[in-house]
Amino acid sequence: MHSAKMQKLTDMAQKQGHPFRVLIVDDERWVREVFRDYCALTKAFEIDLANSGEEAIRMAAATRYDLITMDLIMPEVSGLEALGAIKRASPQTPVMVVTGNATDKLVHEAGVQGASGVLYKPILLEDFISALVDRLER
Repeated sequence: MHSAKMQKLTDMAQKQGHPFRVLIVDDERWVREVFRDYCALTKAFEIDLANSGEEAIRMAAATRYDLITMDLIMPEVSGLEALGAIKRASPQTPVMVVTGNATDKLVHEAGVQGASGVLYKPILLEDFISALVDRLER
């Protein structure tokens, strides 16, 4: 299943003439690296990594991303605060929330703030790729 989705992503990137710029935001290094490695399975992505909400806000202000994946529960600047700041500065940028332990209330609030979807950890490779294809097709 995921090979067809991977091919679709590659075709979409080739059609637009450049890879999709994706920012992966998570305070856990292994999570960032797993997502980066998923994305490296295709040439359709150019990946940046941020380890905090504060870093994500700074990077999103400096670079136009096709998609941002955002952990909700992070120290200092939470994913929810970063989501709000990014959506205010760049309303058209899709931000997909990724969470392992957020409450329904927090996930709902992320939707209110403009999140384009929610993925729950642990995430299977094919579900992650599928969600990226769905968001990028819009």
